[in-house]
Amino acid sequence: MKAILAVILLAVAATAGLLVMSTHTVLSLAAPVKIIGIRTPVAVRIANPHGVRRFSAYAEQNGQRYLLFEQSAPAHRWWWRRHEPARTMAFEAGKNKAPNLKEGKAQLVVEAVSDDFRGSTDTASYDVTVVLTAPRVIADNAQHYINGGGMELVTFTPSGSWSEAGVRVGKYTFRSFPLPGHADQRFAMFAYPWDLPPDVTPVVYARNLAGTEAIARFWFKLFPKKFRLRDFPIDDALMEKLVNSVDPTGTLAPGPDLLSRFLKINGEMRRQNNQQLADLRFKTEEKVLWNGPFVHWGKEESMFADVRKYIYHGRQIDQQVHLGFDLSDVQNEPVNATNDGRVAWASDLGIYGNCIVVDHGYALQSIYGHLSRIDVKVDDMVKKGQTMGIAGSTGLAGGVHVHFSMQIDGVQVNPREWWDEHWIEDRILSKLK
Repeated sequence: MKAILAVILLAVAATAGLLVMSTHTVLSLAAPVKIIGIRTPVAVRIANPHGVRRFSAYAEQNGQRYLLFEQSAPAHRWWWRRHEPARTMAFEAGKNKAPNLKEGKAQLVVEAVSDDFRGSTDTASYDVTVVLTAPRVIADNAQHYINGGGMELVTFTPSGSWSEAGVRVGKYTFRSFPLPGHADQRFAMFAYPWDLPPDVTPVVYARNLAGTEAIARFWFKLFPKKFRLRDFPIDDALMEKLVNSVDPTGTLAPGPDLLSRFLKINGEMRRQNNQQLADLRFKTEEKVLWNGPFVHWGKEESMFADVRKYIYHGRQIDQQVHLGFDLSDVQNEPVNATNDGRVAWASDLGIYGNCIVVDHGYALQSIYGHLSRIDVKVDDMVKKGQTMGIAGSTGLAGGVHVHFSMQIDGVQVNPREWWDEHWIEDRILSKLK
């Protein structure tokens, strides 16, 4: 009897031990999923040191459950594994897997059964929205003449289910805005950036929350432009002046010597500062703030999209693109707003020194760099010709001048078009009207 009792106790203890040592599964989405469409990829991370014997995924909507995916493996109740690494399970969710799904709210549910004695079932659920209607878009039938490095405006009509619409030109994307007076139409001012080859075709697009996209082409004629390639000689004195003007304490661009600091400023900091400028596109008003042509002043030195080869001690050390005009003959002269607008930036901006950015509406902005003094602040309304500061040589500037540039939705363009009243009326305002 004692032997039998001992066997029973041993069996109970072993069973209890197996239950205690059994684990749960941690389930998590590898990437957030908020929208389910026709075919939406989903990846779920599964963490359980004993592994799982079954994984299932469902869509639940209006009290109904639809199986999306299931995978099973042989069970190991007694002799389970001990150190199974976490893994990711990938599957598709959407109407292709659950034909009865309707547009609207739903839940994505994932379940896993532990591959051990207890075989615990663990569940995670996520609120999602089902979007099934495809977007559509129709572009205008106007003629669009585009200069390389310049810009244009197109109108179009999106329909169906869409959440985003605009223009794509190669790797660049430009937002759209409601067309005044036409509730069903939109427009986008877009650039044909200087660095794109002449065989890129601009398209309008509309995309829904599920990632489904529709595109439409429109008539255009491109006038390619050649941009200058210039040597930019730099000696020790100029390099020291430039580096110390931007980073006098050596904290922004540390390095073992002056040359390495200059290269960091001229490359890495230039890219950071241009991204800061691009990000200002979100500080815009959805209306025309400008009035007539933009004012041109100063003598043109460096041109838009000059490719500069930096020559130091007889050899090329760097190459960068200068996205704007350097306007000289402005020593100790006031820097005036080229058109009406609202100040979006008025502070130091790295290589641009003391810099002002003015928003003119619909993500069109003008940029003024290297000022010695700034006399406006963010959100000030300025009028064409109003003094905003004094020209200088702050930032990466060898002498006194104003760096002037313009950008559309964060992409810098040739300002010359905006100095032309006829171009503004023909290419922009006539289409908005």
